[in-house]
Amino acid sequence: MGIRAGWKSSAAWRRGGANLGCMSVQHAFDTARAAQRAWATTPLRQRSRIFLRYHDLVLAHRDELVDLIQQETGKAKHNAFDEVMDVAITARHYAYRAKALLAPARVRGAMPLVTRTEVHRAPKGVVGVIAPWNYPLSLAVSDAVAALIAGNAVVLKPDTQTPRTAQRAHQLLVQAGLPADLFQVVEGSGRTVGQEIVKRCDFLMFTGSTATGRKLAAQAGERLIGFSAELGGKNPLLVLASANPETAARGAVDACFSNTGQLCISVERIYVDRAVAEVFLEQFVALTKRLRIGHGWGDDVGSLISAEHRSRVDAFVHDAVDKGATVLAGGEALPQLGDTFYAPTILVDVPEDSDLYREEVFGPVVFVEVVDGPEVGVEKMNDTDYGLNASIWGAEDEARVVAGHVHAGTVNINEGYAAAWASMDAPMGGWKQSGVGRRHGDEGLLKYTEARTVAAQRYVPLGGVGTGGGKRVADTMAFALRLGKRLLR
Repeated sequence: MGIRAGWKSSAAWRRGGANLGCMSVQHAFDTARAAQRAWATTPLRQRSRIFLRYHDLVLAHRDELVDLIQQETGKAKHNAFDEVMDVAITARHYAYRAKALLAPARVRGAMPLVTRTEVHRAPKGVVGVIAPWNYPLSLAVSDAVAALIAGNAVVLKPDTQTPRTAQRAHQLLVQAGLPADLFQVVEGSGRTVGQEIVKRCDFLMFTGSTATGRKLAAQAGERLIGFSAELGGKNPLLVLASANPETAARGAVDACFSNTGQLCISVERIYVDRAVAEVFLEQFVALTKRLRIGHGWGDDVGSLISAEHRSRVDAFVHDAVDKGATVLAGGEALPQLGDTFYAPTILVDVPEDSDLYREEVFGPVVFVEVVDGPEVGVEKMNDTDYGLNASIWGAEDEARVVAGHVHAGTVNINEGYAAAWASMDAPMGGWKQSGVGRRHGDEGLLKYTEARTVAAQRYVPLGGVGTGGGKRVADTMAFALRLGKRLLR
């Protein structure tokens, strides 16, 4: 699987060091490139059928995948199942949509009737995917699915904390009929394996921090290869005066604490209109305190990825409290459950000079601030370097108007994040420092292709050396342009 038995286990990678990582990546790319040449000529119908079978296999193995994801990440099982659903619907969507996206497209030519112009789509070659630990199935496989259907090979580096999920996903792809060499899974650190992927790939897809994304973007730019990235966020939620505050409070719990807050598009700051603030905050705090914390199907919130990350989250909270913030719920580790658990936390009166106010926590922590009117709320929402996701609660017509002023790649109305994320036909990605490019939608597949314009001229030359140009031709062309302006209105 991936690098296969010849490249041993993740423990062997750690013993082998940088040289083994570089050799393995080179082997992965050599193998993938050879497989890609045959794959690019495989009929699209055949490629799509493989991913429809993969859709069925992922659902059939859902319990196994959920257990594996949960073991590697510590997330609650219902959050792990979200990943299974995401991969299944992504595979199904692109298996059906690829035909329309990849077929040669007839476009308007230089001259009506006498110029026939088409746009063809060719695969990039070998796509490098560097995936994070927080969604080890979704953010590794869903990006790869679109690249593979488009005719590319993929070399994937999963996070060092979650390699087994990626390897099992690869096994199921092969079981569905994907050529085994086409999708390579290479384990190792970002410093060694990740850098080697960046040096060799024809397109780079990255999900992770903004700081790392900037460095990788610069490297991709130096090589003049395509680059797409979903990066950090400090996602806001706005509760309008027209909202039902109790409904908004229930939605906010899910928006803030799903996947223990380790979700790029989860909410970390809430602005609530003064008219509904008291009821909203009372309900939000009460619901948060009732959340069940653990790893089972019946639990609401799981653990964090590691004890180190728990300490980082706790440091954000303590810094805010030391500077004047008040904790209304949580605000503490839960060692009785394990060294990676942290209580879902709500704060108010968070000062602007605290780290928590502007920096991404990536944990189950949110602050609430009262605002007077939607204009102030939108101003607060946009007061950030990030622009990944946002949520607005209130009367739909009003919320849609407000959404048109929010600087974010996705804006959910009366939902936290899932409505936009699960809309597979729509693009998903960030503004500002939250990323470049998009996953999902048509762009999520087309970014893995090169456009080739093929234009044939019939009967009438467009001019040039030896065509008998001069004033007569110039006058004729000017007349044709004026006529074209009328015809194309």
